[in-house]
Amino acid sequence: MRKLIAAMNMTLDGVCDHTAGIPDEAIHRHYADLLNRSGTALYGRITYQLMEYWRPILENPTGNKFMDDFAVAIDHIPKIVFSRTLKKVDWKSAKLADYDLKEEVLKLKQQEGKDILVCSPSLIVALTKLNLIDEYQLCIHPVIAGSGLLLFKNIPNKVMLKLVKTKTFDFGGIILYYEPKNNHL
Repeated sequence: MRKLIAAMNMTLDGVCDHTAGIPDEAIHRHYADLLNRSGTALYGRITYQLMEYWRPILENPTGNKFMDDFAVAIDHIPKIVFSRTLKKVDWKSAKLADYDLKEEVLKLKQQEGKDILVCSPSLIVALTKLNLIDEYQLCIHPVIAGSGLLLFKNIPNKVMLKLVKTKTFDFGGIILYYEPKNNHL
């Protein structure tokens, strides 16, 4: 069974705004590697449209190897977009979801292949509520944003997690790898 991994950057105060973090070379390399090791990425409309930022870099590279490599990785991974408003997506490696979130994820998890990434705050919350996430990879940036979208708002029940690994970065960030203990309290 494929593993569903929630991968998200956030500030120390829990804000998950991609512009609030530190765009360090090592973090771009980490996420490019994660994308290259994974089989599918799930996005909501807002994060999908934010990720479209990387498309022009494929045709006009920045000259920064870590950014250009990330652009290639995000382009190559198959993406499934969950949206009530988008009628089509034109990124060749993206498609709109065929089913509702729960059904789509359950089908994907049963297929052979590499792990599935969930990369949008709204999808992480919805899939946490459905108890479908197998691993959380939360990269905490050494920033206090003060305001913004909190990742785990609207989770009605306590979710117990087990820390399984950490990864630190020279810029002061840390990725915390958690697995659910499979008990909602």
